[in-house]
Amino acid sequence: MDANMGLDRKLQERLEQALAVVDEHGTTGPRLVDDAVRLWRRAQRFIALNLVAEGVDVDALELACYAVQLPMRRGRVLPKGRAPRATLRERAEEAAELLLNVAPDGDEQLLDRATRVLHEMPHRSPMLDEARLLADAVSLDDFGLIGLIGLTVQLVKQGDGVLQVADGMQKRDQYGYWEARLKDGFHFEPVRQIARRRLAAARQAATLLLAELREDTV
Repeated sequence: MDANMGLDRKLQERLEQALAVVDEHGTTGPRLVDDAVRLWRRAQRFIALNLVAEGVDVDALELACYAVQLPMRRGRVLPKGRAPRATLRERAEEAAELLLNVAPDGDEQLLDRATRVLHEMPHRSPMLDEARLLADAVSLDDFGLIGLIGLTVQLVKQGDGVLQVADGMQKRDQYGYWEARLKDGFHFEPVRQIARRRLAAARQAATLLLAELREDTV
């Protein structure tokens, strides 16, 4: 694990072990560790932008960044056999539970602070600056090429393919999904502007994908 992680070494190792198993089937790989590192670096960037006042609890925020990437174990399935995407609240609540399971004998004060950040994160107006930073960092992952790839991975797991990816992007634009997310999904305007730029890039990619799919139908 990289990104100059300042947490206790024993806790780092336990997080690495938990993040190395990416799903309920025991599949191992670097995806969740990489995502956790990237999320923490993004949060650090937000701090450097002075989006909030000084005095951020960086240890709690760092731990929460890693915890929110822990693989969900609830295994909920829709009637058609498709796994529904977890809401931000569900993701935060399970991350808090999983964190306590990963580090049952960890620093109690740090764990309490990190779980409070996680519980506050999905609120419309979180009381904690750390929760607002984490919420925006997590939400930004839905935008841009990262978001497009994430959507692709999700749909592939459900048995869908490139046609459904393109159709999904098109429908989200038609129904105003992205504009609603931009309006209500961020606490900080600079992050919202980053999301707008990333969304423009994703739309370009989706346009190219649609063009290729149309060529195949000729």
